[in-house]
Amino acid sequence: MDEAEREPRVHPTAIVEDGASLGEGVRIGPHAVVGGDVTLGDGVVVGANAVVSGRTTIGALTRLFPGAIVGEPPQDFSHRGEATELAIGARCVLREHVTVHAGTVRGRGRTLVGDDAYFMVGSHVGHDCIVGDGVTLSNHVLVGGHVELGDRVLVGGGTAILQRARVGAHAFVSGLAGVTRDVVPYAYVTGRVAWVESLNLVGLKRRGFDRASVQTLREAYDILFASEGVFKDRQAALRERLGHEPVVRPILEFMDAAPNRPYMQSRRDARDAVAVDLLESGR
Repeated sequence: MDEAEREPRVHPTAIVEDGASLGEGVRIGPHAVVGGDVTLGDGVVVGANAVVSGRTTIGALTRLFPGAIVGEPPQDFSHRGEATELAIGARCVLREHVTVHAGTVRGRGRTLVGDDAYFMVGSHVGHDCIVGDGVTLSNHVLVGGHVELGDRVLVGGGTAILQRARVGAHAFVSGLAGVTRDVVPYAYVTGRVAWVESLNLVGLKRRGFDRASVQTLREAYDILFASEGVFKDRQAALRERLGHEPVVRPILEFMDAAPNRPYMQSRRDARDAVAVDLLESGR
């Protein structure tokens, strides 16, 4: 990169407030707005009409497409204008009209997005969320406040994730789902009232999990989502029978971190299937 390329390039119609920190090679498009407490890493691109406000830090090579708005105050009635934060990692892509809000004082005080995220058109990440590396949100996904998304989670279009829910690493949530409970790592989740259908086999294959690991996870899911017994007993059985397996430990650690959370179940649990069928039929 020569000297000219290192200099930030700001369109004449853009507004960059005093105090903003712009890294080498930053590009800011027409009518974009960058606030005075914003830090943009090297090579960041802020598209036309995009807004970056508040105490926001954006990592190198991240790109905001036209109309994206990040760092605005949280949609939380407890917020009284306190100085909270948003941090977005490197090499992320935020497509048109994506919104990501800053944290709250009552929450973590900051919203965190990891590296290599891809947020498609119109998706929203609420206050105090923690989003891992490599997360993909399809068009118009709604992520409520305080949600945690593990690494490499993929969420299908039009899905809503209820506030404070957690979705474990490598899980896949299909489009138009309603996620109201925690989703264990590696799960494939589907349904308007979402439920665990199976392992996320396609995602595991793409990420290089070998045949033996996948088979072990199949066994783990058969134990955890069996049709008989209660969930806590099945959880104990999983720990006893497969707790020594490295690939199973993330599931157990995920549940141990929040033992009193409600966990999404499988339709193999007949009681859960009846509830889902009733809700989906409108009865």
